Amino acid sequence: MEQRAPRTSASGRSAMPVAPSPPAVLHRFSVRDQVLDALRTALLVGELTPGQIYSAPSLADRFGVSATPVREAMQRLAAEGAVEIVPNRGFRVAQHSPQQSAELAEVRALLEVPAMLRLARAVPAPRWAALQPLADAAALAAHRGDAAGYADADRAFHGAVLGLGGNGQLVLIAEELHRRAQWSPLSVREPADLVADAAEHTALLSALAVSDLATAESLIRAHFAWG
Repeated sequence: MEQRAPRTSASGRSAMPVAPSPPAVLHRFSVRDQVLDALRTALLVGELTPGQIYSAPSLADRFGVSATPVREAMQRLAAEGAVEIVPNRGFRVAQHSPQQSAELAEVRALLEVPAMLRLARAVPAPRWAALQPLADAAALAAHRGDAAGYADADRAFHGAVLGLGGNGQLVLIAEELHRRAQWSPLSVREPADLVADAAEHTALLSALAVSDLATAESLIRAHFAWG
């Protein structure tokens, strides 16, 4: 093979070859995130039974991974209120009562209704219109009967609306409450209910764009009642 002379720098010295950067260590975390997404979907569509205890090794066999990313994902779900840790046994799928669901809806309303009404007075119509693709994404998931996809799209829509206010802490707290509400038994609905729920997003954007505070408040409160 032809031997190439070492490259020289502007100063005339030989430039040392640059070693390639080592690959980023992402494998473990990507597996954990994939397992987390799969577990969230299984919970949302009812494949994991409320009250049932599942061990990390059994779930690992189900997903074809080691038990470590499963435990990490389930710890995250425990923090979200979706499962409960059962020492030396595994994780029990949480059973949320109607009272707990109502309390979550009330707290969400206390946070988000005033915030959205303030935004309705200050945000110009074009900025509301720019959120329509997010509402459309939720509607598409609803029409497909994709409960997990709808849950993601619903959170994205609410986060984008609140994000217009520039308060990052409010967005983070609201998302956490939203996730908890989605584990509620009231959030498991028929596809037709999801379609109706998704339609409220577009109606809400229309009301916010014209500062129709009464309609916006009514829509937001009704929306929260379903999670």
